[in-house]
Amino acid sequence: MTDNLTSDSLLIKISKVISNFFNPIVSLIIYYIVLSYTPHASNLNVTDFFPILFILVIPVVVWIIWNVKKGHYTNMDVSNRKQRNSLYIVIVILCAIYLAYEFFRNGNKDTTVFFLLILLILMQISNFFIKSSMHTSLNIFVAFLFLKFSLPWGIFWIILSIIIGITRIILKRHTLAEVISGAVLGSLVGLAYYLVI
Repeated sequence: MTDNLTSDSLLIKISKVISNFFNPIVSLIIYYIVLSYTPHASNLNVTDFFPILFILVIPVVVWIIWNVKKGHYTNMDVSNRKQRNSLYIVIVILCAIYLAYEFFRNGNKDTTVFFLLILLILMQISNFFIKSSMHTSLNIFVAFLFLKFSLPWGIFWIILSIIIGITRIILKRHTLAEVISGAVLGSLVGLAYYLVI
């Protein structure tokens, strides 16, 4: 009996580490860092992603931390379905601001963030019916981003996305249906990105 409890607690600890580390924000940052070091993207460097960091990533993190401290969000995962509505709205607005900045300042059309914006809008719509797993959805989307320039990275991230989805169920952050819903949304938008870009 004690061995079973120990293995269960070890599984939960491992699940927490995986789930916390590979949250959507960290996964996107890893994607951009890897992309900046790939040969075909040699004209990119890490500093090219500062606008994403300062317009999108940092404001989202600050927003979540502030709302957790104020008691508006239960936890950093924003696991409550009703609480997620404001998070989706903030992220969608920040994505739109970033896209406008890139277009008017540099003339760039950042298709990656544009498809991310589409995914987030679909996640917001789905949130009215089911709390789709954002961890699963965005990590599968990131897998398709990787697949566009590296088959090994893409396959690795698909496997990782499945593991992340399983951790979300183990931690009781999501049901199987919510993880599948997130996986479907991430796959649809990711496939559209892969085929269109």
